[in-house]
Amino acid sequence: MYRETARLIMYGNLGKDSILMRLGGIFEKVDRGADGVTKEELVRAIYDEIYRLLDLSTTYGFDENLWQCYIAYVLATNENPFSIICETVGASGEGSANTIVKQDMECFYHLFHYNFSAIEEKLGVQCFDILTHYHSMAKAENTYNKSVSEKVRALAENLRGAKDAEDMFNLVTSFYKQYGVGKFGLNKAFRVVHRGEEMILSPITHTSDVVLEDLIGYELQKKQLIDNTEAFVEGRRANNCLLFGDSGTGKSTCIKAILNRYYDKGLRLIEVYKHQFQDLSSIIEQIKNRNYKFIIYMDDLSFEEFEIEYKYLKAVIEGGMEVKPDNVLIYATSNRRHLIRETWSDRSDMSKDELHHSDTMQEKLSLVARFGVTINFSRPMKKEFEEIVLSLAEKNPDIKLTKEELLMQANAWSIRNGGYSGRVAEQFIIHLKSITR
Repeated sequence: MYRETARLIMYGNLGKDSILMRLGGIFEKVDRGADGVTKEELVRAIYDEIYRLLDLSTTYGFDENLWQCYIAYVLATNENPFSIICETVGASGEGSANTIVKQDMECFYHLFHYNFSAIEEKLGVQCFDILTHYHSMAKAENTYNKSVSEKVRALAENLRGAKDAEDMFNLVTSFYKQYGVGKFGLNKAFRVVHRGEEMILSPITHTSDVVLEDLIGYELQKKQLIDNTEAFVEGRRANNCLLFGDSGTGKSTCIKAILNRYYDKGLRLIEVYKHQFQDLSSIIEQIKNRNYKFIIYMDDLSFEEFEIEYKYLKAVIEGGMEVKPDNVLIYATSNRRHLIRETWSDRSDMSKDELHHSDTMQEKLSLVARFGVTINFSRPMKKEFEEIVLSLAEKNPDIKLTKEELLMQANAWSIRNGGYSGRVAEQFIIHLKSITR
C-alpha cells in the first residue's frame, strides 16, 4: 500500500493524517521492519485507523465493502487543480494533467482492489476481512449524511466494474462533471463555523426534503421566486430576494424548497446569521471561483437601531470595492418590510436630535433597496386557512374527522395559537395525529 500512496502526484495532497496515508506508513513498517516497534504496537496503530474508518462509514452510511467506499470517498472529495477543473469542463483533451492523473488512477486501481490477506497473516488479525464484507446496522436516514452517502456508494459500485485504471479515470472524471468535487459538490447546504481564527463553511448534513408543492397557496409568490432562481442557475442576470411578511406563512419553507428543486443544477445554499456578517467577504472569497451557484441565506433578518451589522451586508451586496461574483445571490426572509427598526421620529419633521432626518430615513431604507425582488407573504384569510387545513388532512389518512368537525376544531385551534397561518395549520394537523390512536 505504501508504494501506491508514495507514487500519488495530483492526489498526493491527502495529508499525512488521512486514513490512507497513515495505513500506508504502518504497512511500510510491517513490511520493512521498524526498530523499537513491537507487533502489538503495529496492531494497535492499525486498529486506530480501522476505528476512524468505521466512524467515517457511520457518518456517511457506508455498507458492504467499507474499504472500497472509503477509496471512492477519497476520490469524490479530494479538491485538487484537476478535479476542480473537471467539475466545469470534464477531462477534455490529452493534456499533461490527464497523463499525471491517469498514473494516479493506476495507484488507486490497486488500492481499490487491495489484498489485505498478507498483512492479516503477518499480524494475526482479521479486521480487514470484516471491513470488506461488512453488514451495517439499519439506520434512520436522518442519522447520516444521505446526500454524500448515495453518491459515494454509487461511485464505489461503478468502480467495482472498472476493468482497469483507464476505466477508473473515465468514471471518476464523469463523476466530477456530473456532481462536482469536495464538500461543495456533494452537499446542498453549509453553515459558518470558526475553528480558532479559521472560518470554515461546514456542510449541513441533514436538510429538509420539502418541495414547493408542499406549500399550499402563495402561487404568485412561488412563481416570482422560481423565475428569479431559474435565471440565476441558468447564468442569466438575477436579483437578490427579500421574502417578507407575517410569521408562519412559508417564507423559510420556500427557500428550502427552492434549494431542493435546483440542487441538481448546481445550486448551493450558505446559511449566515447577522452576527456573522463580518465573515461575508471571506465566504465569497471561498466560493467565487467554483462551478456552483450559491445563495447566501439569511433567515429572520431584522435590525434594531443600535445594531450596525447591516453595514457589512450593504457593502457586500452593492457598494464595496469588490464586485459581488455572478455566482452569488443573497436571499433573506424577514417579518419586517424595511428590515431596520423605524420610529415615528424618523419620519417626523420635528425630530429633536436629528438635523437631517431625511438622511436617517435614507440610511434605513438603503439596505432593503439593494434587494431587487421583494416578495410579500401575508397571513391567509379564514377561507385560505381552511383550504390549507383540508389539504394537509388529505395527506394524513389517519385523521378520520368529517370536514365540518375538522374545520371547527381548526378554527378553534387558530384562536388559541396565534391566528391563521400555514404554520398554525401544520401544528394543528400534527396535534390531531398525536391524539389519533
